[in-house]
Amino acid sequence: MTSLVAGWLFGLVLGMRHACEPDHLAAVSTLIDARRGGGKATMAVGAFWGTGHALALLTVAGVLALLRARLPVSLSLAFELMVALMLMGLGARALLRERRRWRDPAGGGAGGPSVEPRVAPLNGEAAPGWTWAGRPLLVGLVHGLAGSGALAALVMANLPSLAARLGYIALFSLGSIVGMSALTTFAAWQLTRVARSLRLARGLAIVTGSLSLGLGGWWGWAATASLLRL
Repeated sequence: MTSLVAGWLFGLVLGMRHACEPDHLAAVSTLIDARRGGGKATMAVGAFWGTGHALALLTVAGVLALLRARLPVSLSLAFELMVALMLMGLGARALLRERRRWRDPAGGGAGGPSVEPRVAPLNGEAAPGWTWAGRPLLVGLVHGLAGSGALAALVMANLPSLAARLGYIALFSLGSIVGMSALTTFAAWQLTRVARSLRLARGLAIVTGSLSLGLGGWWGWAATASLLRL
């Protein structure tokens, strides 16, 4: 029993670490707008991402563990390609958003005021519901799909009973929520300083958008090459 609890706790810690992987950070960073998101709003992005990620892991990895089945390689690669396309889309969106701001004098771009006017909170959009909650939730779901097969294979190889496997998956999923929420809490604290400088905030958005676009392109190329070799 002690070893089982230790294994579950290890799963929780691994889930928190998993939330900090480069593709996750790239995706979430493009969803955070330093100039338009307050502390609570920024933390919400991480919480919704983690929730979507956990739902995908619990559903797919849980079913695979229940059936003692493995995710087909082709489907696993297709999920990875979907993540790559999503990263590229998020990166392009962030860069286009900054381009629009640069060209719009009212938004503090070239020739405009140095301080932006008051805007709606979180992510640069005013619409409630889907705009601020659904987008990170969907991004988390896609990321969770890509990692569900590997997680299911891990628990089936190392844990003997169905209850132990499902418990590990549940705690790993919880760890991903806690990890990303903690990460964006730290980001919210730092972004309050970044937002004071329009130039710094714009530079940060361009860097994170470019990194997301580049990482997505590299990962998409690798996934496509693997699919073509099947």
